[in-house]
Formats: sequence, C-alpha cells, structure tokens
Amino acid sequence: MANTEIRIKVEDIRGTQSLRGRNLTSIQDLTPDEIRVLLDTASFLKETIKDNKTAHHSLLPGKTLAMIFEKPSLRTRVTFETGMTQLGGHAIYLAPADIQLGKRETVADVAKNLSRWCDVIMARVFSHKTITELAENATVPVINGLSDLEHPCQALADFQTIKERKGELKGLKLAFIGDGNNVANSLMLLAAKVGTHFSIGCPEGYEPDEEVVGWAKASAEESGSIIEVLGDPVEAVRNADVVYTDVWTSMGQEAQVELRKMAFEGYQVNQSLMSHAKPDAIVLHCLPAHRGEEITSEVLDGPQSAVLDEAENRLHAQKAVLSLLV
Repeated sequence: MANTEIRIKVEDIRGTQSLRGRNLTSIQDLTPDEIRVLLDTASFLKETIKDNKTAHHSLLPGKTLAMIFEKPSLRTRVTFETGMTQLGGHAIYLAPADIQLGKRETVADVAKNLSRWCDVIMARVFSHKTITELAENATVPVINGLSDLEHPCQALADFQTIKERKGELKGLKLAFIGDGNNVANSLMLLAAKVGTHFSIGCPEGYEPDEEVVGWAKASAEESGSIIEVLGDPVEAVRNADVVYTDVWTSMGQEAQVELRKMAFEGYQVNQSLMSHAKPDAIVLHCLPAHRGEEITSEVLDGPQSAVLDEAENRLHAQKAVLSLLV
C-alpha cells in the first residue's frame, strides 16, 4: 500500500474523534470511541507494515520524540524508538542521569524546555504526579510510558492482542491475578470502557487503587461490564477468556520481595489455575516475568500464551498513539 493511501486511511480512521495535540496520561483521558479509534489504527498500522518497513515514513516525518526514563525498560524503549523510526521521525533517549527530574531541574522546567525542541514527550517514571506535572507544563503531547498509578500504553497493546485473538471485546471476561498495580489499574479502566468484564484476584492489602475502582465502576454502568475485586484467584479466573498476571514485586518495591512472596502464595498462574478458565482462554503477561513465581514456564511458553504477540503489539499500539496525538 502506498504511503499516500496509508495517510488517507489514518485520516479516515481518525474521523471526527481527533486526538491531535492531546495527552495520554491515563486511560481516563480516552472515551470508548477514542479507544476503538486507537485500536483500529494500531491494527491497520500492523497490517500495512508487514511487507514494507518504510510504509509509514510519511506519518511523522521530521518529528522528534523525547523519551524520559526514570525506570529502565526493554519493551518501552525499543518499541517507542522503533515506532518513531518507522513513522519517519526520531527518538531521543534521556536516561535518569541525563535529567534527574526534580533534582537537577524541576519537572516544569524540563517540560517547557523539551516542548521548544521536541514534538512529543514520553515519560516512564516512578510517581504519577511527575506525569501530570509534565502534562500541565508541556505545550506538546505527553504520553505516560508507565507510572506508579497507570500503564495506559501497555493496556492498549493488551486489548489489541485480545481483539486479534478473540475478534471482539464486549462481553469477554478478563481475569487479572496478582498485585493490584499500575497495569491492573489501566486494564480495569479500559475493560470498563469497552464492555469487557474484569475480575482481579488478589490478597487483602494488595487491591487496586480505590479511586480507580470507582472510576471503572462508573464506566461499567454505561458499558455493561462487570468489575469484581476478589480474594480468591479461582473465582477470579472462573470462565475467563483472558488470564493476565504481572510480577508480584515491581521496581521500587525491592525491600518487599520476601513479604510479597508470602502474601501472593497461591496466586500463581499455573495449569491448575488455568483449568478454571475457559478451555480456549489466552494468557497475557506484560513482561519481564519471574518464572516460577507469578507464572510457570509451562503456562508462559504454552499453547495458550499470547505474550509475544502482546509484546509485539506494544510497537503497533504506540505507533497508533504517536500518529494520532502528534
């Protein structure tokens, strides 16, 4: 497909729900229609680049993405940087020592300076407050590459994967087993907006953020989805179409490793737990995985696993975000 045809198609997909110039700090920033636009665009971009690696160069020619990293990452850095290259633009990696957000320079000053040089900012940070402060002070779009509250780009890639595998989103059941962390928060919010039932199985004290649960339940009233926070992992995965897990201890929580291992005993995604989901259920994990802890290698590498499709879709979902926001 020619570059001009791709540009026309993306404009058609964008329609009247223009996201240009907007921030993506949270799934809450998006309406259900905008989520569908992003997922459709991601699928389109994935399909049209298979046979032509330069097919999308005309979408963001000469544009520059500033990538701020307080936390290291394989998937976030490689997919955003590769995505900008494929879109005809350029990405600049800014390591923790390059900026020292809030120490060497204020978050506001960093946002204002980067806005003069770059066309879009992506930040992978510890505190969600840093994301919101960047967005408040930047004059270019700010994308949340991960914060302690949410991981919206991951959730978009996950739902792109679910849609590819299941053909639909509304009425499916997504079960998350483990810590009610940033990934769980974004998945729950997105599920509620598109009509996917969401159930999390987690130990007491590790539930998702209460305010996020409230947001999700409010969206669920409109979409018809069911949001459940449960203590029993078996009940959470019962009849699930998708079973999702993540590490029990995230970056910045290293001092809690042993405490969390004890708390999450019995919450491992293994063949025994998977037997309570639907026979054709798929397994997702945002990676990296701690094999033998939150998930067994048998499941992670097994026939129900879609984790490599999910990892690939980080590239396509983020290209959709970039091409529609910038």
